[in-house]
Amino acid sequence: MKSIGKAIAEVKFKDRPKNISKEFQMYGVYLAESLQDTKHYSLYIKLAKEVDRNTLEEALNFTKGYYSAKSKARIFMWRLQQLKQK
Repeated sequence: MKSIGKAIAEVKFKDRPKNISKEFQMYGVYLAESLQDTKHYSLYIKLAKEVDRNTLEEALNFTKGYYSAKSKARIFMWRLQQLKQK
């Protein structure tokens, strides 16, 4: 059995922010990792704080349908922009 320290050290995304204390920060990290865009954690945390959660969920669900997309983050941002214009 592995110790907790070793399990945490083997996390897939090692550059994940360490000082997460709010729910919207955790959701922003979840968005970044779901979209495989871990270079822009702060962008997704900001979106999670300022944009309606239902809009973000709808854009994320739309993006998950694109299995062979080169950049899921671009599709997410495109769909988010469309949803904001409605």
